[in-house]
Formats: sequence, C-alpha cells, structure tokens
Amino acid sequence: MIPDLLRELPFRDAIADPTVFAHDFCGIELHDGQRQWLRNSIRSENLLHTGNRWGKSLVQAVKFLHRCIFKIRPAEYSGIDRYEAVNASITLDQAMIIFRQAVSLIKKNSAFSYLVDDIAFSPFPKITFYNGATFWAHSTQRRGEYLLGHDYDFCNFDEAAFEAHADYVVNEVIKMRLADRDGQLDYTSTPRGKNWFYRRMLELQRNPSYGYVQRGDSRDNPHISQEYLARRAEDLSADRIAQNLAGEFVDLGDEVLTEDQIQRAIIQSTGPAGPRPHASYVHGWDLARKRTYTVGATIDISCSPVQLVALERFHHREWPAVYAAIRARHNRYGGRTIIDATGLGDVVLAELTDIGAEGFNFGERGGKAKAELIANLQQIFAAGRLGITDITQTSSDGEHWNFLNELREFTWENNQHCDAVFALALALWALRSGDIDRPPTAFRFARW
Repeated sequence: MIPDLLRELPFRDAIADPTVFAHDFCGIELHDGQRQWLRNSIRSENLLHTGNRWGKSLVQAVKFLHRCIFKIRPAEYSGIDRYEAVNASITLDQAMIIFRQAVSLIKKNSAFSYLVDDIAFSPFPKITFYNGATFWAHSTQRRGEYLLGHDYDFCNFDEAAFEAHADYVVNEVIKMRLADRDGQLDYTSTPRGKNWFYRRMLELQRNPSYGYVQRGDSRDNPHISQEYLARRAEDLSADRIAQNLAGEFVDLGDEVLTEDQIQRAIIQSTGPAGPRPHASYVHGWDLARKRTYTVGATIDISCSPVQLVALERFHHREWPAVYAAIRARHNRYGGRTIIDATGLGDVVLAELTDIGAEGFNFGERGGKAKAELIANLQQIFAAGRLGITDITQTSSDGEHWNFLNELREFTWENNQHCDAVFALALALWALRSGDIDRPPTAFRFARW
C-alpha cells in the first residue's frame, strides 16, 4: 500500500524534471544556475566549473538522489535491476561532502523514509535505496584504486581540477567503470589554473552533442552573504577573483606548493591528535590584523614525517583571549611557541614570557625573513616531510574556509589572507636547514 505522503508527490513530473524533484521531494529552492545545471547536464560527460560556495555540492547531492530513486540511465538498460552511483574525489573527506549533503536532505524530508532503506558509513559510505540502487563515496587516491572492481551508472568526479593523476584516473579507471551500462560522468570543480581540467573543458565545448559545460559565479548564489564575498574580493588579486569567485580558468603559475606535494602530505597524515608522552611539539601563531584571522598550528616534530596535530582559527577576540588561547595550547602540549611579531614586537612577547614565546618578524631584512619562511615551508613539502589533514570551518557570518584550499591559493606575492599557512610555516621554521638534527631544546630564535 502506497503511503498518502508519497501519493501527494508529483512522481511523473519529478522523473522528467530534476528541479521539480529538488522542490517537491527535497524541499529546497535552487538558484537559476543550479536549475540550469540539473536540466542541461544530461550528456555523456558534463563539466561544471564554479567559484567557491556557488552550491555545486548541494546541486550534485540532489542529482544523485534523483538519479538513484528513478534509476536515470539510457532506456536500453532500464530492465536491469542493478544501479550504482559514486561520488569520487581527491580524498574521502572531500567525497563525503556531497554524500553528507545527500544524507542531510534525506533526514530533513519524511518522504525519503519510504524511498531509502539504509545509510552506512563503514567500511565505505553507502546509501541503499528502496529499489536496490546504491550511492557510494570513494576517493581517487592511489590512482583510483578504490574504484577498481566496481561498475557504475553515474559518477561525479568532484574537485577534478585538483587530482594529480587525472588523465589516468579518468581514462584508465573511471570511464572503464561506466562502460557496462553506458554510464554518465560529471566533473565538478573550482578551476586551478589551466591544467587538465581546463583542457577537458575545451574538449567538451568542441563536442556539444557529447558534452555539456557550464560556469558558475559564487555571486550567483543568493543564499550566501554578498557582503562577505565583496570583502573577500578586496583581499584577492584579479586572477584570484576570476578563479575563486567567477569560476574562470586563468594562468597563475606562482603557487608555492604543487598539488602533488599537497596530496602526498594528505596521504601521510595521521590526523589530529592530543599530546603523546615524550613527544616534542612546536606551535606557530599567526596573529590577526584588521580582516584576517588568528591561527595556531601545532606540529609533532618527534615523528617522521612531521605531523600537523592541531589547528585553531578565530577572529574578533580581544587580546587577553588571544593570549589565553596561546597559553592553553602551550600548556596542553608543551614545546616551543613561535609567534608572528611583525608590527607588535615586544608587546606580545612581553605578555607571554611565562611560556618562553619567541618572535618572528616577517619584515626583517627588507622582507627577506618572510621569503625565507616561505622557502622553508616549500622545501619541507617538496621533501615529503610533513603530514597534514583537511580542515573545514564555517563561521557565524557565513564564511566557508578550507585549509587545503588555502594551501593551494598560497602564492609568493598575494598571500596576506593565508593566515593558516603562515601559522604552519612558523611552526615548521623549527625544522629549517641547519637546525633539523639538533634536539628540540637546543633551538633558540633571535627576537627579530
């Protein structure tokens, strides 16, 4: 017997138009760009390149639910019971963003209690639907190893621009997983220069019967703070605005870290951790200016590779609260504390003499000190001597921040907004060439 709740839903219209599904089944109002994407991304391959916070994760979550509930695929395969969909991305944490969006939509709308049988998070995230369809989340790490052995009807490759082995993962792994039932492949990502993702976009634009391409500007999304985006634009160069807000492809070329180096650091991470007995720690603190954040990064230097074990990011706190946070971190882990003393100098250090805080002045020697700090960070990433974890934060004023994105945006010149990277760089300064083999207690900094 069909429940009255389901009888009231427009199943026929929702099958044909996923925007009806979004409104009546999911209970959400899409913006114009999202509606355009859902209606037009029906080719064999579809590519969406957007600015940050355009809403691509939400719209793809809707698309996954729509395709799984109605088993959307070529008519010649409609008689096959099996239906598999996967959201694949550079890390499982990244792949889980769209998966969690889908879970959130399911839990907020009672109709899905009849349409979804099970939600599991182990050993791999999976949603099982009433009709036997399944929706998975997998990473593309190790050149797509976790996708091997499966076959899919629909795959979304999320943040495809940041995959270090994209050609191999797409052509040798993903496309072969879609071959059984002529599955559809979506690419969704914020651009990263004119790399593989850019070249794929051009190929699909040249073949509109096979591929569909759409750009999305962050400012198209009415559900995020336009005031925040305007403030963000003031801190970015024209190229960064074009890439991170307008979703355009631009030549950058001045990044400090390569995607390969970032990916290796992610793979080597053991994750956030509390203090270990007999371990040695260094804390780097980058202090807020008018619009930036205070960030504290803690690394464990007694293991190999060195591990980022804690990171705290905040703003709009009075100085006594900032000092308290720095002391709390030091008292919990012990070790050394290195602070950005640029423009503040002995004022901050005098407040923190009880924990032996050391100052680093970015402007020392005509700015050479800052260049040396960045070079040391780059060398440690290049040598594969660090493990980092992905960290995401949404503030009360709607700012969505991601640590990995900040690492990717970090350049030699336009880096004033990269507080977390500088906090990490200050901590890693303890591993600079010439000091690496000394015991931690032997390190001493000059008060620049």
